[in-house]
Amino acid sequence: MAVEHDVERTAFDGIICIGGEDWWYHNRGHFDFQIMRRLARSVPVLFVNSLAVRMPSLSEKGQFAGRIGRKLKSLSRGLVHVENKFWVMSPWAVPGPTGERLSGWALAPQIKRAAALAGIRRPLLWVHCPAGALLIDKISHTALVLQRTDRFEAFPEADPHVVGRQIARLKSAADLVVYCNASLMDEERGEVARQVLITHGADLDMFIRAGDTARPDPADVGALKHPRVGFIGGIDAHTFAPGLFIETARRLPDVAFVLIGGCSLPDGWCQLANVTMVGRKPYDDVARYMAAMDVLIMPWNDSSWIKACNPIKLKEYLAVGRPVVTTDFPALAPYRDLVRVAATPEQFAAEITAALAQPFDAAMARHRIAHESWDTKARHLYDELRALCGGQHFDQRLVASAA
Repeated sequence: MAVEHDVERTAFDGIICIGGEDWWYHNRGHFDFQIMRRLARSVPVLFVNSLAVRMPSLSEKGQFAGRIGRKLKSLSRGLVHVENKFWVMSPWAVPGPTGERLSGWALAPQIKRAAALAGIRRPLLWVHCPAGALLIDKISHTALVLQRTDRFEAFPEADPHVVGRQIARLKSAADLVVYCNASLMDEERGEVARQVLITHGADLDMFIRAGDTARPDPADVGALKHPRVGFIGGIDAHTFAPGLFIETARRLPDVAFVLIGGCSLPDGWCQLANVTMVGRKPYDDVARYMAAMDVLIMPWNDSSWIKACNPIKLKEYLAVGRPVVTTDFPALAPYRDLVRVAATPEQFAAEITAALAQPFDAAMARHRIAHESWDTKARHLYDELRALCGGQHFDQRLVASAA
């Protein structure tokens, strides 16, 4: 049975977004970053950097220091006006159920003060991070939007009971839930008041330009021999399949495999001589790294997280115009004919070999994603938010910029 809400249909003068990532150190290709930056061309947006889902453990060795250091650096920035009407803040908060009790009383006032400085008096409250559930009764808002583009309860570092409770609270209270995965949306149909499917987009012009422009490769991969096979993204246990990747690379010793992205796997997880890890790179440089590869891969595992995802990098890969080899997942359906799908290391190695031997039709791939830009996604969302607020609408510059 669908949840029904009696929403006061009033216009809002800005958005408070409780983000799922940290603006200062996460890849800025994420849905909430891209959409909020575009909405901020019209209305003020306060992006609240992700509230931690748990405290890092000392057992994580090098990762502990890195995570704590990044968080402290983020916190030290305070409230920053980034561009247009887009503001970013990092609030002081303590993760976990104990943290909710300790920081709950102080979190909302921090955010409300920052929102006032950004010129927001009647906010639409947009929540991506599940921990934002503790704010829905503490921050007055004209409407509540839940961004359900990740299955956070499947995040291995989170307490599934705590996160599950937070998500259930948000789904019950939300006036609109935004999905990027049709399977997850169908699964939760009837549990929420209102749904909309907005799949991930891409900065098409940037990635197409990188794929077509002859320029020197990034310095840390330029010396690597061809052929090169690259993966760009987080190398994490809940998404990436290390065993599949290692066994694939072992079967192709004459191929240079390159991993571009942050890694949370244990130190020394891969010792192959033909594998190079260059770490996390700024978002504006990612397209150049993709373009420096001959084949791009997505060796996903079969987790519930992946089954509910809609990988941004798929459309970025296709826009760059390089052949793609991937494991299967539900959101691949509209693009399966454009990529090579494999399940085992033997199949993955064979598909990479075939992709290297045959020309790739970049024009066909780009034609398929021609209407998948983030500007188009923002315009779609604009229409949904306008309808949610009874026809009240934003400045028409948003519509013009998304056209």
